[in-house]
Amino acid sequence: QMQLVESGGGLVQPGGSLRLSCAASGFTFSTYGMDWYRQAPGKERELVGGISSGYGSTFYAASVRGRATISRDNDKNTLYLQMSNLKPEDTAVYYCRAGRAWGQGTQVTVSS
Repeated sequence: QMQLVESGGGLVQPGGSLRLSCAASGFTFSTYGMDWYRQAPGKERELVGGISSGYGSTFYAASVRGRATISRDNDKNTLYLQMSNLKPEDTAVYYCRAGRAWGQGTQVTVSS
């Protein structure tokens, strides 16, 4: 059974940085492209970016491009999302996805 568990969320001041992790189990992690999504209160879930299997090519939504870095450690079966220069509008629950499997999400709040 595919399982994804996010961690690393919390309260961050504007301009701060955060690294989210997504621990994967129950499938061959290295063979899956992985995505990060987020959902702010009252808004639809939106794609933040993703990373391919294999060489690990990445792509990012315009809203986070230049502030976000997605990476993966296939030895640790873990996906990462590093974000810097965080803004209040980055406040959301962040989810990782692999195929049809989703994690439970981790809350990120950007506030002074």
